[in-house]
Amino acid sequence: MVDDMSKFDDHPNVRTAVRYHEAVSRFAGPEELASFLHPDLVHTQLPNTLFPTGTVRDLSEVVAASKQGGEMLAHQHFEVTGAVASGDRVALEATWFGTLAVPLGGLPAGHVLRAHVAAFLDFRDGRIVAQRNYDCYEPVRSEPPGEGARPGSEADPA
Repeated sequence: MVDDMSKFDDHPNVRTAVRYHEAVSRFAGPEELASFLHPDLVHTQLPNTLFPTGTVRDLSEVVAASKQGGEMLAHQHFEVTGAVASGDRVALEATWFGTLAVPLGGLPAGHVLRAHVAAFLDFRDGRIVAQRNYDCYEPVRSEPPGEGARPGSEADPA
């Protein structure tokens, strides 16, 4: 979340990009998510630990993936640390934390995943029409229950 928007460009697309990430953080419903996204949206996630071949999704697939994420994660949030606009493009830097609601691979429920995110968002008509994410996940390792990061611990500053 963002405590102080004054440290970012005072640009309407920056404000929209930050509000969109806040909505994603709280697993907003389809209508709210769609209010930020252009009907012609193309969301590209470059290859990373969770998506080794990357993904390309349209608006309906992004909304469906958000619902699926809400089933796999007990909690998630973005700490937006930087955002700048140039014309209709916003570059956003954030750290993402996601607490597993269910076991994933060798990771137990309650484990906190963490990624450093660079997102580039293109706007049309005040809504996001293209998003490219470069997500760098911190090493994922299975830890015995009680020894990994837990919600409320230093690794999850929520």
